[in-house]
Amino acid sequence: MAKKSVIHRNKKRERMVARFASKRAALKKIIADPNVSEEEFYAAQGKLAKLPRNSSAVRLVRRCTLTGRPRATIRKFGLSRISFRE
Repeated sequence: MAKKSVIHRNKKRERMVARFASKRAALKKIIADPNVSEEEFYAAQGKLAKLPRNSSAVRLVRRCTLTGRPRATIRKFGLSRISFRE
């Protein structure tokens, strides 16, 4: 069983990713557009850098829904291999 603090930290990250998803997507769209001026590009890049780190989806960890185990989780079921076998 994972520590409760680690599980809560990951849930907090999930909420933060959901809250900043639209803002982050809009800024990334501006950065990826080749027709944008350099000033707008760097302004969008700066705004993206100022967003909280935990609002990035890359920082989420897939955990077992029963035990909170971070490794060997089966995506389709949301369970770790151990919980899945039980």
